[in-house]
Amino acid sequence: MGNILWMPFLLPVLASPFVYWVGKKSGKLASTIVVAITLFNIVILLTTIPSVLDSADHKYIESYTWIPELHSSLTFFVDGISLPITIVTLVLITCGTLFSVDYMKGRKSIGEYYFLVCLLSVGLVGVFITSNLMLFYFCWEMMLIPSFFLIGHWGYKDAYKVAFKFFIFTHAGAVFVLLGIGAIFIVTNDLDLFSAKAALLTASPDVVRWLLISLTGGFAVKMAIVPVHMWLPDAHSEAPAPMSALLSGVIISAGAYAIFRICLETVLPAVFPSGFGTHYLYGLAIFGLVSAFLGSFVALVETDIKRIIAYSSIAHMGYVLFGFALFPFEVAMIGTILHIVTHALSKGLFFLSSGAVMKELEIRDIREMGGLASAMPVTAFSSVTAGLSIAGIPPFACFISEFMIFVGAFQVINADGFFLIPTILMLVATVFSLAYSLRYVSKIFLGQRKIEKVGAAGTWMRVAMAILVVLIVCIGVWPGIFVQLISTTQFIP
Repeated sequence: MGNILWMPFLLPVLASPFVYWVGKKSGKLASTIVVAITLFNIVILLTTIPSVLDSADHKYIESYTWIPELHSSLTFFVDGISLPITIVTLVLITCGTLFSVDYMKGRKSIGEYYFLVCLLSVGLVGVFITSNLMLFYFCWEMMLIPSFFLIGHWGYKDAYKVAFKFFIFTHAGAVFVLLGIGAIFIVTNDLDLFSAKAALLTASPDVVRWLLISLTGGFAVKMAIVPVHMWLPDAHSEAPAPMSALLSGVIISAGAYAIFRICLETVLPAVFPSGFGTHYLYGLAIFGLVSAFLGSFVALVETDIKRIIAYSSIAHMGYVLFGFALFPFEVAMIGTILHIVTHALSKGLFFLSSGAVMKELEIRDIREMGGLASAMPVTAFSSVTAGLSIAGIPPFACFISEFMIFVGAFQVINADGFFLIPTILMLVATVFSLAYSLRYVSKIFLGQRKIEKVGAAGTWMRVAMAILVVLIVCIGVWPGIFVQLISTTQFIP
C-alpha cells in the first residue's frame, strides 16, 4: 500500500479554490465536487482496514520529514479508534453537502459556502489522523475559522453575534490546549504523541498534573461539558442545518477524541494509578453526570426545535465523559468510543431532519407544529430513527454503545465502589433522553396539523437523511466491524 493518508488532508485544500470558482456558477456542481472528494477519501480510508486489523501494532502510519529542529515529523496514522471516527466524519460531510443542495437553494454566496465546507473538512479529518501535536493544533484551529463564517454568514437571527460567542469560547479553550502542547514539548523535547507518552513517564508528577488539567479544560470547551457549554445551544440552533449536523456530530466529538487520545492515552499514564490519577477520573465522572442531567432537563422544557437537539448533545457528551472516567476497562472504553461514532450519526440525522422542517415551515417553535408525519413522511421517519437512537432504544445505533458503557461501568464497580452511585444516576438520565425524544417527535409529527400547506423535503434532503437512517439501523443491528476495529486498541494506562 502506497502513501495515501495525505490525500484526505490535502485534497480538500487543493480542491477548495476550484470549488469556490465552480460554486460561483453552479452550487449543485460545487456540491458534486465536494461529495466526490469526500467519497474518494472514504474509499482511501477503507483500504487501511486490513492493516489496522492485521498488523502487529494495529496501526497504519505514514511519516514525512518536516521540521527536524523541533524533532517534528509530519505523521499521519489511523488505528482502531481514529479510523471509524474519521470515516463517520466524512460520511457526515457527504450527507451534509447533499442536504445543502436543496437547503441552500436560493441563498447567496454559494461558492463561498462550499469553499468553507471544503476547508472545514481539512480541520476535522486532520485532528483525527495525525499524531504530530503541532499539526493537531493547526487542524484544531482550522475547525474554528470556517465554522465561524459558516455560522455567521448563513445562520439565522443574530448569526454573527452567535458565531463570535462560539469563536471566543472555543478559542479560549484552544489557548489551554496550546499551553499543554507547549509544555509537552518542553518536558519531552518531542511533538509526537506516541514517543511523548514514553517520555512523560519520567517527567515530574507536578508538571504532568498541570498538563492534564490544562489539556482537559481546553478540550472540554470544544466538547461542551458543563460549565463551559454555554456556546453550544446558541451556535447549534443558529447555524444552518448542515453545519449544525457537523457541529454536533463531529466538532464536539473532536473534543471527546482529544480527551481520550491525548489526556487519557498519552498524559494520564504518567500519574496513574496515583491518588491524583484516580481523582482525575472521579472528576470526569462527576462532570459527565452533571452534563447529562442538565442537558436532558433543559431539552425537556425547550420549545425551539434546534435547541432541544443542542441540549441533547450536551447530555450525550456527558455520557461520553462518564465513559472515559471508567478508563482503562476495555468494555467501557469500546462502548465509549463506539458512542462517539453512533452519537455523531444519530445527532447528525436529528439536525438534518429538523432543518428540513424549518426549511418548509420557516418557524422554530414546536408548539406551533404538529401532524407533519403525513406531509413529510421521510423527515418524520428520520426524526423517529434519530430520536429513538439518541434515547438508546434497540435496534438503533446508540443502544449498543450505551449498553456497553453500562456493562463496563458495572465491571468497574466491582473494583471501585465510587462508581456505584454515578452509574445508577446515569441510568436514570437515559430515561430523560427517551422523554425529550418522544416529546420532540409527538409535538412535531403527531396530533392535529396546525399548518395546512406543507410539502415534503427536497429530494437531496431526503437522500441525505435516508443514508444516515440506513447506517444507524445497520450499526444498531450489526456493530461488528466497528467493535472489531476499536477492540484492536490496547487500553493500558
